[in-house]
Amino acid sequence: MKKFFCWVFLAVYSLNLAAQDDQKPIEKMKWFDEARLGIFIHWGIYAVNGIDESWSFYNGYISYPDYMQQLKGFTAKNYNPAEWAKLMAESGAKYAVITTKHHDGVALWDTKCGDLNVVKQSPAKTDLIQPFVLELRKNNLKVGLYYSLLDWSHPDYPNKTRTEKRYENDSARWENFTRFNFCQLNELASKFNPDLFWFDGDWEHSAEKWRAAEISEMLKKNNPGVILNSRIQGYGDYATPEQGLPVTRPDSRYWELCMTMNDSWGFQPNDKNYKTPGQIINILAECVSKGGNLLLDIGPKADGSIPDEQVAILKELGRWTSKHAEAIYGTQAGIPAEHFYGPTALNKTGDILYLFLPYKPIGPIMLKGIKNKINRIYVVGNGTKLNWDIKMKQYWSQVPGIVYIDVPETVLDPQMTVVAVLLEGKIDLYREKGQVIESN
Repeated sequence: MKKFFCWVFLAVYSLNLAAQDDQKPIEKMKWFDEARLGIFIHWGIYAVNGIDESWSFYNGYISYPDYMQQLKGFTAKNYNPAEWAKLMAESGAKYAVITTKHHDGVALWDTKCGDLNVVKQSPAKTDLIQPFVLELRKNNLKVGLYYSLLDWSHPDYPNKTRTEKRYENDSARWENFTRFNFCQLNELASKFNPDLFWFDGDWEHSAEKWRAAEISEMLKKNNPGVILNSRIQGYGDYATPEQGLPVTRPDSRYWELCMTMNDSWGFQPNDKNYKTPGQIINILAECVSKGGNLLLDIGPKADGSIPDEQVAILKELGRWTSKHAEAIYGTQAGIPAEHFYGPTALNKTGDILYLFLPYKPIGPIMLKGIKNKINRIYVVGNGTKLNWDIKMKQYWSQVPGIVYIDVPETVLDPQMTVVAVLLEGKIDLYREKGQVIESN
């Protein structure tokens, strides 16, 4: 009998451990799932000439020696990490991701794994990552580090440009490069202990070649709660669509759209094609409505200052996110598009529906297929109660009536108004095709 109870105890204990293991990935993603907005920072020597980061020499638009000459002009003399972090917190972002090293191989920290870094080879002469990480944490922002797995400058990496290869098959040289990659990643993990690693450049080799499983294991050994993006050949925690706004929600439970403010990742003075604050807010609302995050990029200048256009966008974004915080952070994906003409979101318990209005309403807005009783409707950010009316609700029909909500012009936000619908109980949607009378 004692043996029987021992086996039962062990079985239950094992099941509990398994259940805990199943919850670990979800628990570590909690902050990311609630963040909704992050700031991406592409900063490197490419800002000196204002050209495409790394790709400009890879694609032959500039020679490799001329590209690397930019090291001499990378001063970072006006770099103020405290102001950077403060501005990002003001924007409403909950995390930031900075390029520690792009595909050009130029490291922004004092790496001991090689000599190609701004400390040794540029007038900046200092580790640019460490002070920024400290300031992010002072502002309660999560720390993300971008790292390029490929390195077109490394003498043992096979590809140098689109037309120039260093070698085809040389296992010894590849092993040298792999050791270098692991060395730098170990430095970043142990020195900065980031909350998130944002990988890039994985497309040139397989997971086996990169030793992606070992990279993941090494980083998680240093910090079991670290999050990895998807660009590590299947070993990431969330999807990272780029530039194009998903029309339907990505298959991954967790996802993030990375997007530029204009058309360039890094600083390019000739690129004035900035999205308006209203357009960016609209895109953020679309991400929120699909349960995802927006990672909005800035490109600082070579001296470390952030362009005025980008500062202005972040400040207006901050005004809007501060006002509408309850409809953004910690929300879940909204309702299907057939129910409302615009993005939507739900609170955690599913009994408050947020309606984002990317337009100035002409007459009452329309909400369809809500079975719940509505207790209250108000404007997010100022609490103004709104009047509503229900039409087409027949006593004999299971089809809910159409809810018409009056939104006076006096309550409209300059960028996007958000209306909250307080429901009785968790939202219950009518998803059928209508009904005909059978008895009256």
